[in-house]
Amino acid sequence: MSILDESLAGQIRSAGSVSETEPDTLSPTEGRAYVRGSSTPPLRYATIPQVMRDTVSRFGPRDAAVFHDTGERLSYYDLDREVDRLASGLLALGLDKGDRLGIWSPNRKEWILTQFATARIGVILVTINPAYRLSELDYALNKVGCKALILAERFKSSDYVGMIRSLAPELENSAPGKLAAAKVPQLRHVVVMSDTPPAGCWAFSRVLQLGGPAQQLRLDQISASLDPDDAINIQFTSGTTGAPKGATLSHYNIVNNAAFTVDRMQFTEADRLCIPVPLYHCFGMVLGTLGCVSKGAAMILPGEGFDPQGTLAACAAERCTALYGVPTMFVAMLETLDKTPFDLSRLRTGMMAGAPCPIEVMRAVMDRMNMTEVTIGYGMTETAPISFQSFTDDPLERRVTTVGRVHPHVEVRIAGPDGATLPPGAQGELCTRGYSVMKGYWDDPQRTGEAVVDGWMHTGDLAVIDDEGFCAITGRVKDMIIRGGENIYPREIEEFLFTHPDVSEAQVFGIPDDKFGEEVCAWIVPRAGRAPAPEDLRNYCRGQIAHYKIPRHFRVVQELPMTITGKPQKFVMRDQMVEALAKDT
Repeated sequence: MSILDESLAGQIRSAGSVSETEPDTLSPTEGRAYVRGSSTPPLRYATIPQVMRDTVSRFGPRDAAVFHDTGERLSYYDLDREVDRLASGLLALGLDKGDRLGIWSPNRKEWILTQFATARIGVILVTINPAYRLSELDYALNKVGCKALILAERFKSSDYVGMIRSLAPELENSAPGKLAAAKVPQLRHVVVMSDTPPAGCWAFSRVLQLGGPAQQLRLDQISASLDPDDAINIQFTSGTTGAPKGATLSHYNIVNNAAFTVDRMQFTEADRLCIPVPLYHCFGMVLGTLGCVSKGAAMILPGEGFDPQGTLAACAAERCTALYGVPTMFVAMLETLDKTPFDLSRLRTGMMAGAPCPIEVMRAVMDRMNMTEVTIGYGMTETAPISFQSFTDDPLERRVTTVGRVHPHVEVRIAGPDGATLPPGAQGELCTRGYSVMKGYWDDPQRTGEAVVDGWMHTGDLAVIDDEGFCAITGRVKDMIIRGGENIYPREIEEFLFTHPDVSEAQVFGIPDDKFGEEVCAWIVPRAGRAPAPEDLRNYCRGQIAHYKIPRHFRVVQELPMTITGKPQKFVMRDQMVEALAKDT
């Protein structure tokens, strides 16, 4: 199946990397908000199996993966052996290079084995959001034509086995590997992470045993035939409108982005990274697991899902030197530290990404969690994902107010409404170009062409690049509120509201208004034991921010609607607010 028409694929490839004959441009030049990352270290034209082989040969006895909740530990030798067992088993099932295999599971050992086993034989891993329900699973499996699905039995309120049996009731009367389901016609194999799988399904442990000498002998031959430009991962973007899009990434995309990201944090084989973020997303599986493999560092998985106490306990017990998370995770961990101390003396670095980070949270993480070299990262799934990241020695103020500077081998410009590149300091849409831009949206050349124009990925994010090349994300193009002709950017108001002593989190968005076009709304999560009144919050804003920026509507809630990666879902808040206000009138 072709995911792109040839002309579009050629357009994207033609702008795939920065010319190494041009000088680096970390700061804007010629009066334009355009920056270009360093040409060193060089891009690595390699596949994931090549990177894994090199790391195993250099750091085989060292810790590769530690699963704090189960006590399981794998050295790189162990990981390599288990990956080959699973890859051989997948070959025995009849999976071939280019086939799609979905994984639907929280963070588990089986997830990591599947990630590297599929890459070993060129099977494209389709990462399915653990929060997906039946209709979303149906869409994902059919959109990309999954031949196999590996899934957990359940997670939290999700009965994965129940849902796949509902979608494919033919399993009940099928032999494992012989599924012929009307609703998912290309799906043949369902593999359950259980020793007692339901009818028609394979046990994951059984697949590990299926491969024999014939399959083992094929592994190196298949890996050698893989091309770094081959598609190897499909991740569905969580758009706010329309059906999710399958961003398709190559070995080349993610091998390099993973390495450059941990380079910014000065990773070596001595580092131990705690990964509480979900593996199904780039943050976990590219910047986390693949980033560790690129250096021979240890990946520490604290549990199946994020738990602040469990994450801090894993950091302390495993002497972690680095920690990943979205801002809301760090807020929860800081609140846990108020009640329970943990020895975090080995922590030094990590990354906050996924959503804007309030300044005070960043400062508290550096001070109370010992992460003095913590970095801020910015990117999107379609760019594999990171485009900007702070350096560990950037000035404190830069690290708390920007997302750092451009990554190696990446070009970024700030575009105005007419598409022209703006001057430094002007706000516009961030566009990025280089090796990291996805191959395209799977089987959707139209939406690929709308997103990638002349090689530039249009992110939909509003940003400013200053005279030194530091980038500040100021909002979403679609989130901008236009009230009575005034352009209002929610991020500015959110930062101010966070300075209120009773406010733990704040999200600002617009709702339709007959008089002004849009009105400003704010949802507030209070700090523990606090209950700020809307009028108190409104009074706090008066005289501090312009009158038209003061939210007309405040709502105090105990939690915000979030994606599983920690991004606030403003469209959900907006819909709920409109519905609630309609009931009040």
